[in-house]
Amino acid sequence: MIPERLPLRRLPIEPWRPARRPTPHGDAYLDRFVDAAMQVLERAGVRVLSERAVEVFRQHGAGYDAERRIVRLPESVVRGALASAPRTFTLGSRDGSCDIDLASGATSMTADGCGTEVIDWRTGVRRASTKADLADATRLLDYVSSIAYWWPTVGAGDCGVTAQLHELDAGWTNTVKHLQGMVQGARLARYAVEMATVIAGGAEELRRRPPLSDLTFAVSPLTIDRDGADAALVFAEAGVPMVLGSAPVCGTTGPATAAGAMVQSLAEVLALVVLVQLAHPGAPVFGYSISGSADPRTGDGGHSLDGRDPALCVDLVHHLGLPSQLGTGGGTDTELSGTWAEAAQAGASVTMAALSGSELAVGLGLTSDGMLWSAEDLILDDHLYHQARYTVMDMSVDDEELALDVIDAVGPGGHFLGQAHTRKHMRKTFVRGLTGEPDASGGYRDPLEVARQRARDILENYRPEPLDEAKAAELRRILAAADAELKS
Repeated sequence: MIPERLPLRRLPIEPWRPARRPTPHGDAYLDRFVDAAMQVLERAGVRVLSERAVEVFRQHGAGYDAERRIVRLPESVVRGALASAPRTFTLGSRDGSCDIDLASGATSMTADGCGTEVIDWRTGVRRASTKADLADATRLLDYVSSIAYWWPTVGAGDCGVTAQLHELDAGWTNTVKHLQGMVQGARLARYAVEMATVIAGGAEELRRRPPLSDLTFAVSPLTIDRDGADAALVFAEAGVPMVLGSAPVCGTTGPATAAGAMVQSLAEVLALVVLVQLAHPGAPVFGYSISGSADPRTGDGGHSLDGRDPALCVDLVHHLGLPSQLGTGGGTDTELSGTWAEAAQAGASVTMAALSGSELAVGLGLTSDGMLWSAEDLILDDHLYHQARYTVMDMSVDDEELALDVIDAVGPGGHFLGQAHTRKHMRKTFVRGLTGEPDASGGYRDPLEVARQRARDILENYRPEPLDEAKAAELRRILAAADAELKS
């Protein structure tokens, strides 16, 4: 008789806790970038397409060219706004079990987003993504120990103009972890705040331990779009943390030099941070500064051999007194999972992210320039994540771990296998990964096959902690109201 299988349980989150990192950039070096970004904001300025944002800037002393919609920010305004931004705060989770304390010194990781296609884990067919696919991906994200918070890994492509709200619904229904949405526009943001208030248990609890944060980016070069700015202001007013980012591409939407693109990126992040802090001093925000490079042969973005900037991005954001979110932690432009090219790109970027010292990092689980999701790819990236986690950990040096008495007992020419100390520690010293799964012939199984089998097992057998039915009903009511208003 085959014994009944116990249900799968969510694995404990294991964030990166780096014991060491490359020497941070010095203050004088970082000041060169900050001073240059301040000059950009004061001389070139930023184009602002939100009337509400323009009014906020003008009320606090910014110059404004109405014909060109250009806002110019004096350095005194920028530095005064930065002074009100908190350095640490807490990101809440649905039930309190997966809260993220930014003061802990750990780096919390999430998946990449927001893909538009999936490899259907049941059929193997490649197709456009749906809300149901995001629900499946979320169950996988809830289970694995590398993922500390949620991104909409794929879009709810079947939900129309309210897709960003349906993505939050798929998130809260299938994970207890913190959600970071990508909601844009004031109307959608207000509905998202209403949903988050339901999950938190009230407006005050939403401020104290927000279960939602949101991501918005500047439009390079030097443009703040209406929907991004208006959403950021709605979220900041409610106490929902905002991740404010920029990602110019060298030679196309930013200068062709890496340093120039970094200056522009920093200026764009600063413009968004200043907007939020002027409107709502003390609002929780992250900086998310990154730049990419274009292939001069095709103009397409891609993975350059030169990958120096992630650590600099983090140091610059921290130098400004802000917590950081880091991109490129695992992302790849390869089409197929399990290839040498995918592992080379994802492995290097995950390790760099682990060493960066960023509070948050993103990038696991998508291929094809962040457009394609497959369940097995997240499991492969989870392996790379933990490989990087062990790389940056220090060894314990207590008497038990140093094992001097055992070394003395065995002595020169002896053998450790018979020692009680060996029996106690050997299993935990050897950590089996995807590449070490034995097969029936005495060799090792194909890691891609192992990843695919593990992903299927989780998706078929793991059920996340269900959302309280009263809260689920409230989310359905809010979604129905949003669909009725915005789809009409």
